[in-house]
Amino acid sequence: MSKRSVVRKKNGAGFDPAIFFATVAKGRAISEHRPKDVIFAQGDAADSVFYIKKGKVKVTVVSKQGKEAIVAMLGADEFVGEGCLIGQPKRLSTATSITECETMRVEMVEIQRVLRKEPAFSQMFITHILARNARVEADLVDQLFNSTE
Repeated sequence: MSKRSVVRKKNGAGFDPAIFFATVAKGRAISEHRPKDVIFAQGDAADSVFYIKKGKVKVTVVSKQGKEAIVAMLGADEFVGEGCLIGQPKRLSTATSITECETMRVEMVEIQRVLRKEPAFSQMFITHILARNARVEADLVDQLFNSTE
């Protein structure tokens, strides 16, 4: 069976992101994580995107002074590590599992291929990015106008 046929819907028509994230293939690997497992660390090579299949993930950054800040709390059906797609050579944050998690690591070359060739996947991914951007924007506005400091 070819790589492309693995992600086709059962009736043979169209790309199905659910099948894509359920199957291991070249450039894709599924991992299970216990609570507090590091999925990737700040400073690691940014060479893949992770899809959270189940569980919760905390994304943190540590400043040069050693201060840690939580920048996101993510759950099932969300992505983390997308910075590689804009050319970031190193991870700017650390992703750590909060609960039992299952993730799919998609190598940068593979996710770029699917984004180019599969409109259903591209639409799902763009929707995710825009929703995340809106949440970050709302959090920033909340910080600016409701600061406790």
